[in-house]
Amino acid sequence: MSSSLITHRSALVLFAHGARDPEWAGPFRAIAARVAADRSDLSVRLAFLEFQGPALTEAIAELVAAGHRSIHVAPLFMAQGGHLKNDVPKLLAEIRGRHPGLAIDLLPAIGDVPELREAIAGWLTGSVPGAQT
Repeated sequence: MSSSLITHRSALVLFAHGARDPEWAGPFRAIAARVAADRSDLSVRLAFLEFQGPALTEAIAELVAAGHRSIHVAPLFMAQGGHLKNDVPKLLAEIRGRHPGLAIDLLPAIGDVPELREAIAGWLTGSVPGAQT
């Protein structure tokens, strides 16, 4: 095995929907950069379902080529809609077929994480002026 492989580091793919407008991805790129800066033990990639690249298959193939055998996928979706219920399981099955022995852990949609919902609600509560009691 080559010493250039990074098998000792964990891998995380932040997975967003994608949009035709390239500026749409700015917040997701900022999140990926922050996670990478905060967690030097992680190989962090950003991937998209459609319209933008890299695709999830490409991001995971790059990580596998670097020696990763266990990858966490964090869907940056607010809820379990059609993409997460139907499209993503098919996509992950295809990826697993291409990379036998690869462990892929699909994390919950960010909207399904109570701490994130609380953070969003707290920000919204503090962002709208109200009557002082």
